[in-house]
Amino acid sequence: MTLAWLLVWAVAITALSIGLQRLARREPFWVQLVIVVAATVGVFVAGVVNAFNAMAITESDLATVWVILAAAGAVAIAMSLILGFRLSRSTTRLIADAARIGRGEVLGSDRPLATDPAGSAELTALADELARTSRRLEESRAREAAIESARRELVAWISHDLRTPLATLRAMAEAVEDGVATDASDYHRRMIAETDHMAAMVNDLLELSTLEAGTLTLRREPVELYDLASDVLAELTPLAAQRGVALDGGESSGGRVVADARTASRALRNVVLNAIMYSVEGGIVTVGFGQGSAPDGSREALVWVQDTCGGIAEEDLPHLFAPGWRKSESRGRAVGQNRGGSLYAGAGVGLSVVAGIVQAHGGRVTVENRNGGCRFTLAFPVDAP
Repeated sequence: MTLAWLLVWAVAITALSIGLQRLARREPFWVQLVIVVAATVGVFVAGVVNAFNAMAITESDLATVWVILAAAGAVAIAMSLILGFRLSRSTTRLIADAARIGRGEVLGSDRPLATDPAGSAELTALADELARTSRRLEESRAREAAIESARRELVAWISHDLRTPLATLRAMAEAVEDGVATDASDYHRRMIAETDHMAAMVNDLLELSTLEAGTLTLRREPVELYDLASDVLAELTPLAAQRGVALDGGESSGGRVVADARTASRALRNVVLNAIMYSVEGGIVTVGFGQGSAPDGSREALVWVQDTCGGIAEEDLPHLFAPGWRKSESRGRAVGQNRGGSLYAGAGVGLSVVAGIVQAHGGRVTVENRNGGCRFTLAFPVDAP
């Protein structure tokens, strides 16, 4: 009979607590916790009372039991209130931190939850993860801002660079149309050269967009870096002679890599062309080869280009591979002609294309000041990724 009454009381208290939980589902966490603790205490009290009713005990003993039950219930509810308030306060703080992240703020470590006695291990981990997330978001926003700034700068440079050949073409076309051109064939050759100049700029931009979109398709095959360098030096020898710069292909045989010959040659050509442009008259551009190791320990084949430009300011080195970055206005002009076309497009993306091509092969490109000039090193993995 005692067990039956205990089951009745348990079912009744459980049903009542479930109903109260439903009513308090939008209330703070501490309210729901108190309901759970109160239901547990209620079932315990009901069981003890039913057990004592079946026993022969004195009034004084029963009063003592009631005092004990009341004290135990009060302590349980008080502890649940304390825990509930602490958890509610910690949750409120986490909500505020999430709102700060939404406003673009960065969470610091000035008041980590780990030092707050209210925080549990789970809430501490959540607070730490929110702080890390806010830092990553800030870094991402900084990168996006830098990319957007570079894009705006690139558009400005391209607009400026296109305006000059377009104005030149218009002037020459008007001169031919008005009959004031003394040598029409010379004007035609110059007009073709200007159109080739603009076409080269557009091709650079298209290739850069392909690299940034990650849609570059590589046709990998065994390639000798020495052969690539020889072809590039042969192509640029007339320009180097025009600039008064000597070319030296080195004595090393280079190395064999599995790469796309066309794009790898384009990357090396851009670097050698850049070295010719900025080397002083009477200087020398040297191409050398070597072997190295990547940060992960894998083998690399190196091809480096040393110029005699006098070096680059240390603060400018990190910007060399940024699209559109130019130290001065002079970095926008064509420096030579080849079969009627400009050898240099002037879009300010040549080194960006180099970095994109090498990275697409799984390699890396670095630059440093050395021996009175700059040394660009292109590292290609020996084992193709």
